[in-house]
Amino acid sequence: MDKNQDIQKVEQSRDILISAIAQTMVIYGVTPSVGRIYGVLYYADRPLNLDEIKDQVAMSKGSVSTGLRDLLDTEMVIKVWKKGNRKDHYIAEKDFFKNFFAFFVKRLRQERSIISRANQQVEGTLKEIASDSSSEEAKKMAQGDLQDIEQTKIYFDWTLKLANAMETGEIFKSFPINSKEGDETGND
Repeated sequence: MDKNQDIQKVEQSRDILISAIAQTMVIYGVTPSVGRIYGVLYYADRPLNLDEIKDQVAMSKGSVSTGLRDLLDTEMVIKVWKKGNRKDHYIAEKDFFKNFFAFFVKRLRQERSIISRANQQVEGTLKEIASDSSSEEAKKMAQGDLQDIEQTKIYFDWTLKLANAMETGEIFKSFPINSKEGDETGND
């Protein structure tokens, strides 16, 4: 078979895989265009700069820049320095476990922070109403809401343990990764 045809077939296969990555990233709240940027970097054989990425994904420079910022935030892409070149270059974090954990830990911590602040903001008022209100209906409502807040605290304690287990790798003790080399942690 012709060498150029084989290269073309590999490139077509990569396009299919990049499209699949872009589609699955929607599940995690990432736009397909940002997923496409990640996919291009994932299959790149060297670090790429903004212009090179822009050319490959057929997006505006501004959109690529914004997408890269999102990917840097989630640690799915890493900015690298290239000797003799002033432009920023980027590579994809290829460890899907690391990507998954970074994404979910960030989201779990965001969720905890938002709800905890709201709980703190209203808990005093609800306690006061639950104990001192002249309205029995308001007391019952406040008591019910306080019980709900206690349940969210239990949930957030559990999600904090989960996030910590993801960050430290402790999760692999309960859910080992079966690799071909026999490494159950997924780490090299």
